Amino acid sequence: MQRIKRFFNTLFTGLFRIDDTPQKISLGFGLGVFLGIFPGSGPVASVFLAMLLRVNRASALIGCLLTNTWISVVTLFLAIKIGFAIFGFDWNNIVQQIGVDIVKLRWLDLFRASSFKVFLPVFIGYITIGLILGIFAYLIALFALKKLR
Repeated sequence: MQRIKRFFNTLFTGLFRIDDTPQKISLGFGLGVFLGIFPGSGPVASVFLAMLLRVNRASALIGCLLTNTWISVVTLFLAIKIGFAIFGFDWNNIVQQIGVDIVKLRWLDLFRASSFKVFLPVFIGYITIGLILGIFAYLIALFALKKLR
């Protein structure tokens, strides 16, 4: 437990020691949190996009490491629930339909069902969670940087 506490303390103090404007640091942090929500996007994507968007790369990396490492299991379940709720799909019905397609060996139908009825809602769920947490992280970081610097 002490290691985890030390890790978060190091990241938090590191965010305040970055020599850049509060806006660029906060935008980088929010971008990192947004990209860290997506499984597999990782730190490389956050640093690359931060470089393209000309926001702070170090804060993007910190935001990505915070979300990618610690909450990926939780975000998967939230992405499924939110995505399926947005599309109005019933999870149990989709699972049964895919099971029937496997039995009938209609692989094209299975791919269509899984790509539209499973992957797309989960992806939209990840985008929704990422946007909400990214904006929230940006606002918190901006407020903290302006008040505590």
